[in-house]
Amino acid sequence: MERKKVSSQGLKIIVCIKQVPAVPDVRIDPVTNTLIREGVPSILNPWDVIGVEEGIRLRERYGGEVTVITMGPLQAKEAVIGALAMGADRGIILSDLTFAGADTIATAHTLLAQIKKMWYDIIICGKLSIDSETGHLGPHLAELLDIPQICYVKKVDVDMIERKVIAQKEADDGIEVVEAPLPVLITTTNSLNEPRLPTLREAVNARRKKIEVVTASELGGDLSKYGLKGSPTFVDKLFRPPARRPEMLLQGDPKEAVEILVQALLNRNIVNVRSRE
Repeated sequence: MERKKVSSQGLKIIVCIKQVPAVPDVRIDPVTNTLIREGVPSILNPWDVIGVEEGIRLRERYGGEVTVITMGPLQAKEAVIGALAMGADRGIILSDLTFAGADTIATAHTLLAQIKKMWYDIIICGKLSIDSETGHLGPHLAELLDIPQICYVKKVDVDMIERKVIAQKEADDGIEVVEAPLPVLITTTNSLNEPRLPTLREAVNARRKKIEVVTASELGGDLSKYGLKGSPTFVDKLFRPPARRPEMLLQGDPKEAVEILVQALLNRNIVNVRSRE
């Protein structure tokens, strides 16, 4: 079994982030049925913003370093700059045409190749990304790394002596308290924290920081596991649902509106009204 690269000084924290298209500007390539990212206004995935914030808070409490990693075209540099402005220490972009069109499995293999070269105690992933909403990446990456995973975390503490995480996570029937040894991967929830807003000075300084760009040849590993070639899932057809206009808009006196609505429901056999005797 491969030895986990756990740091002995402070916490080495990796936050996986993703630049996603701004929702109103989503465009689809009609040939590949994949999202068009180049030249499209984009934002840092909101769930990943929470992850960056939590990584910074953990570093502030326990010491260490926060590295953000993303895979995508070079325009993803803006997402990394945003994370650096918040307070992350280091940024890495995995960018190469070989990585294009990847599903979550191929993306996990690409991130895996980079993370295996690094020291890490905690890996943080967003609960999901708003452009695909699969929620697969974090769990799949943890499985590939063969480390524990705690999903849907709303609070996290670290026992630096016993080298373990104590987390509160959302569950179907309430909140569960889970412990796991380092290294560990966690995924975020919106109740985990309230992300900070960088100051103008922090935003300017972030643009001066060096961001490492890693190509496929530099990353190494099995290139057949990256991009479209390494993606066992694919989109057969993708389309926008037709816009639907409301069939009935009721205005005016509320009492009259209720009577009209009830009559319409009766006409469609949706409700059955019985008189009281």
